[in-house]
Amino acid sequence: MSGPDHLREQFLLNPGIAFLNHGSFGACPRPVFEEYRRWQLELERQPVEFLGRRFNALMRAAREPLAAHLHTAADNVVYVPNSTTAVNIVARSLRLGPGDEILTTDHEYGAMDRTWRFLCAKPGAAYRARPIPVPLTGADDFVEALWAGVTPRTRVVFLSHITSPTALTFPVQEVCRRARAAGILTLIDGAHAVGQIPLALDELGADFYTSSCHKCLCAPKGSAFLYVRPERQPLVEPLVVSWGWQSDTPGPSRFVDEQEWMGTRDVAAYLATPAAIEFMAAHHWD
Repeated sequence: MSGPDHLREQFLLNPGIAFLNHGSFGACPRPVFEEYRRWQLELERQPVEFLGRRFNALMRAAREPLAAHLHTAADNVVYVPNSTTAVNIVARSLRLGPGDEILTTDHEYGAMDRTWRFLCAKPGAAYRARPIPVPLTGADDFVEALWAGVTPRTRVVFLSHITSPTALTFPVQEVCRRARAAGILTLIDGAHAVGQIPLALDELGADFYTSSCHKCLCAPKGSAFLYVRPERQPLVEPLVVSWGWQSDTPGPSRFVDEQEWMGTRDVAAYLATPAAIEFMAAHHWD
């Protein structure tokens, strides 16, 4: 049985409401939430063994199915608490200078607008939002309208994949292709994408991409990811410097080492994310 009544029973939502807003914080199915709690209990039973000895292997085991779902390699993605954290990691790593420009649209998420304005103010960089009228008339028209804002000072194109205020899906692959040819970095805020549309990140061509697994993928709250193309990984610095920086036991990727270990924290939401991917597959959610 896989109809709506059966699926309704799979969630912990108040039965007196019709929950329509997965785009804000999502809703976690029972079996995924049970897996989340199982990992929390396992941590509490042997905290030192769990965090001190098993952590790296556990995190890799959680990254591998996520990376497979995203059609990339496991060492190109790291878990983060939310897309806002991921954008801050990248934006703060770029070390903006006077006159640098960040090109975006007037359809972006307000918290990200604030992040860029904050980081641009100190060095004298500029955050420039191109107006994109609705309804859109086509992908080519969007790309041309956005690209009209490129100048010799444009260093980064920052763009939503699916926008928060208007729910438009932007043609980010063509934007990334054009930006790469022009030597401009691309950071795509795909917070609403994973679980809603197919993602093949290596093919998409973004330098940096983030999405929130706790929205439409139905993972526990506090599970998101940051993807960085291998050739751009040397640009990314840790937002929190801890044991992963200049690790005594380096793994296969400096990017993963520096971003994965941020001190003691509850990683159960990350470890339960593969269960969310399995849940969607079992119920034929494409």
